[in-house]
Amino acid sequence: MKTYLVLTIIGEDKPGIVGSLAKVIAGHSGSWLESSMSQLAGKFAGILRVSVDGNQSEALVNSLKSLSDELRLIIEKVSYEQNDAKHKIIELSLLGNDRPGIIKEISKTVTELSVNFEQLNTECMPAPMAGDILFKASASLKVPDGLSIDVLQQALENLADDLIVEIKLV
Repeated sequence: MKTYLVLTIIGEDKPGIVGSLAKVIAGHSGSWLESSMSQLAGKFAGILRVSVDGNQSEALVNSLKSLSDELRLIIEKVSYEQNDAKHKIIELSLLGNDRPGIIKEISKTVTELSVNFEQLNTECMPAPMAGDILFKASASLKVPDGLSIDVLQQALENLADDLIVEIKLV
């Protein structure tokens, strides 16, 4: 039987972090399933899901903990069951002048419609030919089958007008 682990990782950014994790996981016949990792403000930060045979899980966890001199790790055992609920995945892109509260307002609006964030990526960057800072976001949204995309689109368009940002759904 497979055991699934979700790891949250943070540490000083330097070459070899991903290699160290991969070596430990492979050394216990684990599979690196999905991950998202970035360098943020000089720190390496990431999340990772692995699977490993149940009889190897404790040894893998202990070996991963041995990396704690370099990295702060949170390791959670999780059950992984495919959710059979009907849904659609919709991609959202947002661009506008940076200001506090953009993600708070977007998340409030989609949550009220029972829409879930599957993935969210954000960044701030200088506006071309201006001194302003632009906020850019992209997200994968899990939309329940019972919700019309038009309803979601209208709610986000109303919000975009209030926030003075451009929001597109694909």
